[in-house]
Amino acid sequence: MIRLENLTKSFRIKGERKVVIDNLNLTLPSHTSLALLGRNGAGKSTLLEIIAGISRPDSGRVVTDGTISWPVGLGGSFHRDLTGAENVRFVARIYGVDTDDLVAFVEDFAELGKSYHMPVRSYSSGMRSRLTFGCSMGIKFDTYLVDEVTAVGDKTFKKKSRQIFAERMKTSSAIMVNHNLKEVRKYCNAGIILEHGRAEYFEDLDEAIALHESMLD
Repeated sequence: MIRLENLTKSFRIKGERKVVIDNLNLTLPSHTSLALLGRNGAGKSTLLEIIAGISRPDSGRVVTDGTISWPVGLGGSFHRDLTGAENVRFVARIYGVDTDDLVAFVEDFAELGKSYHMPVRSYSSGMRSRLTFGCSMGIKFDTYLVDEVTAVGDKTFKKKSRQIFAERMKTSSAIMVNHNLKEVRKYCNAGIILEHGRAEYFEDLDEAIALHESMLD
């Protein structure tokens, strides 16, 4: 269960306050994978970052009885001056998992070769995505937050990424932002539409997608 209580988040843009999350109250059920839908700029990524705890709301709080990942694919969450392996060790200590096991898993999964032991600042965006995706898949979370990325790299690596994500979804749930509705239908079974800072939950995913598509017309 993830409960959003009176969440508000705003940004200063050209001297004006823009509210992207407006006194949001919503309870997200356990064991349900949710598609987070909405127009570009609606605040979907911001909401994921608040749920993950890497962005603070202006007011309100997030309450959960399970473990939540950081947004999968968010390469900016790793320290640029540390190596890939050092970042993974740091993450392992934060989340209380076996350090050596996670380092070994990511080294094998991300296929970064010698770059794994080089500073992240030297990585391409694709390499950073492989590192963060591998690190998140190496930890078994109750809920995975996915912002556009479920597979990165070449065709073979994408296939491997999708396979491990599907495996994790057998015992975990997800909150997914993805413009690829085919993938949304594959991994999600309910939906949330975010519009003007407010969110509406749909138990029927097809109903949520239909409304989302009508809003884009």
